[in-house]
Amino acid sequence: MSRIFGTDGVRGIANTELTVELAYKLGKSGAFVLTDGAHKPKIIVGMDTRVSGDMLESALVAGILSVGAEAICLGVVPTPAVAYLTRKYGADAGVVISASHNPVEYNGIKFFDNNGFKLSDELEDTIQEVIESDFKGVPSPIAGDLGKKIVKENAVDDYIDFAKSTISGDLKGLKIALDCANGASYITSVKAARSLGAEVLVINNDPDGININKDCGSTHPEHLMAFVKENHCDLGLAFDGDADRCLAVDEKGNLINGDIMIAICAKHLKGIGKLTKDTVVVTVMSNLGLDIAMKEEKIVTVKTKVGDRYVLEKMQQEGYSLGGEQSGHIIFLDFNTTGDGLVSGIQLATVIKESGKSLSELAEMMTELPQVLVNATVPNDKKNIHETDNEIVEEIKKMEKKLNGCGRVLIRPSGTEPLVRVMLEGKVQRELDEMAHALAKLIEEKANA
Repeated sequence: MSRIFGTDGVRGIANTELTVELAYKLGKSGAFVLTDGAHKPKIIVGMDTRVSGDMLESALVAGILSVGAEAICLGVVPTPAVAYLTRKYGADAGVVISASHNPVEYNGIKFFDNNGFKLSDELEDTIQEVIESDFKGVPSPIAGDLGKKIVKENAVDDYIDFAKSTISGDLKGLKIALDCANGASYITSVKAARSLGAEVLVINNDPDGININKDCGSTHPEHLMAFVKENHCDLGLAFDGDADRCLAVDEKGNLINGDIMIAICAKHLKGIGKLTKDTVVVTVMSNLGLDIAMKEEKIVTVKTKVGDRYVLEKMQQEGYSLGGEQSGHIIFLDFNTTGDGLVSGIQLATVIKESGKSLSELAEMMTELPQVLVNATVPNDKKNIHETDNEIVEEIKKMEKKLNGCGRVLIRPSGTEPLVRVMLEGKVQRELDEMAHALAKLIEEKANA
């Protein structure tokens, strides 16, 4: 069996790739591996709004109960709620059934440890090994030793109380538009913002099981951009299906991506002495404009590989408090152990209120440099050709010299497809387009010769 865990749990088309049989096995193995022989261990289970969630929850929970663990079912809640409530309820592990920003036909299963952190590759491999061993050594209790399913009715309110507690004031006087992506935030974000005193307008918060992420949310913010402008809102917040990411829209209808949100929040946190080591952690794909803006504020930027798990790892290792990605995965480690769209939105809204400035004014601190991304199709065994072929290496050096310290060339092999992604960043869009396409063409020709 090839590795079933990807960069963010197990994910696939529900009922063909992610089957009930696999969900059952993951529940059984995960419960065994993560509870470490604890007496009557507890595992939190939450899910987003997609139609396959009920089917997969039933199978997953059956696996958990079969090894004698309790399953505490929260129903529909955001992914960050599972991470937080695993800690709050003193559970041994947490599981969320969600495919995040993906279309409805997909679903996924993602585990958290007892501290609310995503699992290491080693722990995921152990879970897979137990499955492949046909559950050798895994107990099959009977009678009173079997686990029970417990439905937790007030989990949503516990998470909302937590999110609200991350700020000391309120959001009175702000008019906020929310795009809930017909996903897991359709209750939590609306209730939280309203109970903090904001005037709240909402779109895409009527989930029917099949409309999650469909032309809405953080992957399609254009509707929110128009809505914010038409309704004269102070800001808009767009979540993805499981609400671990959030993008913003300013009062003029402009998109405020994760890089800009991080810059604004970092400056604010530094100003009140709450940005640990005056450092933010971002990925190599973050815009160079963020580095420039942070340098002006005397804030250090630390870079990682692409993926919020790598951002989190670096934050944990070095004790940093703020990090994230352009896509809107932003981690405030003082508050939660994963990207948390609601917390990110509340933090950003607080900066607007406390500064007395509009979001467009705050966003002026960072000027995004143009970025061009071109895919080059290459065989899987030639994905490092940009490092080994002398002609390509020399061409990259020439381009970097031409950019003269005001841009960069980044080649990133795809982890799942026979592609390398050629990304150029600089000041002149037309020049970048020409260079990126020329470099991608050269890589393709050399790799496929």
